[in-house]
Amino acid sequence: MNKSELVEAVQKSLGNDATKRCAEDALAAVLGSIATGVKKDGKVQLIGFGTFAVKKRAARQGRNPKTGEAMQIKASKTVGFKCSSSLKGSL
Repeated sequence: MNKSELVEAVQKSLGNDATKRCAEDALAAVLGSIATGVKKDGKVQLIGFGTFAVKKRAARQGRNPKTGEAMQIKASKTVGFKCSSSLKGSL
């Protein structure tokens, strides 16, 4: 499912009164709030769905795939998602 399909699903679940623009705005608000929460608190937990959390990646040794030369990869941060047990069980 891509973003446009998700917007259509949200529009259908909101009912006949909802426009596509309204569904897009609702989806943007939810995704924006999740991003803001992860930046601010480092973690957003949605009971019954899962948890978005900041994860740290340590610096490590890697290889340039083109030349095969060894290189140092810097430490970085990323966002990880861990699904809830109820969501995992429904798969």
